[in-house]
Amino acid sequence: MPFAVYVLGLAVFAQGTSEFMLSGLLSGIAADLDVSLSAAGLLTSAFAVGMVVGAPLMALAGRSWPRRRALLLFLAVFVAVHVAGALTPSYGVLLATRFVGALANAGFWAVALTTAVAMVPDRLKGRATAVVVGGVTIACVVGVPAGAVLGERWGWRSAFWAVAIVSLPAFLAVLRSIPGGRADRGGQNGTGVGAAPVPASASAPVPVRDELRALTGPLLRPVLLTMALVQGATFCTFSYLEPLLTRETGLGEGWVPVSLALFGAGSFAGVTLAGRFADARPVAVVATGMAALALGWAALALTAGSPVSALVLVPLLGLFAFGTGTALITRVLGLAPGAPTLAGAFSTTAFNLGATVGPWAGGLALDAGFGYRAPVWVSALLMVLALLVAATATAKGRRPRAGERRPSAVHRSAQGRHGSPGEHPGTRW
Repeated sequence: MPFAVYVLGLAVFAQGTSEFMLSGLLSGIAADLDVSLSAAGLLTSAFAVGMVVGAPLMALAGRSWPRRRALLLFLAVFVAVHVAGALTPSYGVLLATRFVGALANAGFWAVALTTAVAMVPDRLKGRATAVVVGGVTIACVVGVPAGAVLGERWGWRSAFWAVAIVSLPAFLAVLRSIPGGRADRGGQNGTGVGAAPVPASASAPVPVRDELRALTGPLLRPVLLTMALVQGATFCTFSYLEPLLTRETGLGEGWVPVSLALFGAGSFAGVTLAGRFADARPVAVVATGMAALALGWAALALTAGSPVSALVLVPLLGLFAFGTGTALITRVLGLAPGAPTLAGAFSTTAFNLGATVGPWAGGLALDAGFGYRAPVWVSALLMVLALLVAATATAKGRRPRAGERRPSAVHRSAQGRHGSPGEHPGTRW
């Protein structure tokens, strides 16, 4: 595996830490800037909005930009906004830095994934992708709890400084190790040692119009909506986990980084398990995960006053949340093979749309005076909606079209084994 792939994973680790670390810093930010907890929670939503907007735009721009220049530009902007965020006394400026930082994060992701798979032969593309994406799960296990510890000891601004400092080695390593070719060349320009040769036909990107057409299928919309609801449920509670644990469960502040580490460890386990089973049984993985999340969020809301219950449920919910999210991303990519650039961007958009709506909905419940368990109940409600969307899409997909004969049991069995091109898409949601 080229060293440059691990460099990209390091940069994603810093960016993932930034995206999720506010869950352990909300109280400190709210007190320092004299804003409400719900207003502080909107900092998470601002980052998610930037990812929603930036994912498709930066993915399209990254198709033709020189890789190294694009990655360095995005990293430089990312570092700059974290320095600005650490220095500013203004909530409005901090909110703006979160949005701009997310645009840079989205752009980096768009180019980094393309760059990683272009530097390795076909047999290593999955591993290269896992190294880059693994930066996020490691951020949940290490970076986010570390940010909470820094925030507790030296204030929330120290966590912002730490993200900027960790990004600097990644910047230098990108400068020295990433090829400078364009991201739409499929690895022709300066790919890594051992990279597979790319046929001439693969050098031209898929036209944007064709990618958009591939993304308008009737199955893709409910899958993307389901993903947004699942992530909305996750971020609704995750964004307010610190006040829930300290003010409702009764844990001391020292338990916050421990709880975040438990959530991150569960997330890492969920991504690992989903990567192993989602390709073979995507529907079963998604259905099991969503049902477990609906029950799990409700259980946490009911038992949040018990430290033991909270500490047991937090890693389990991390496991099912990120495992289900990974399986849904796999499902989107499987349903849109004709959109190699925008399928991933749309998945990112759906993920972060949920991360935008979730904290906002949780903040509304808090402001309404329903207590610190209210965001958890909102998470349970969002999961019920996700189950309804998935069940409705499945029922519609299995209903024969007008004038269409339902295939025999033998025919359906053969389709399940061989993936017949004539298979009705709804039977495999």
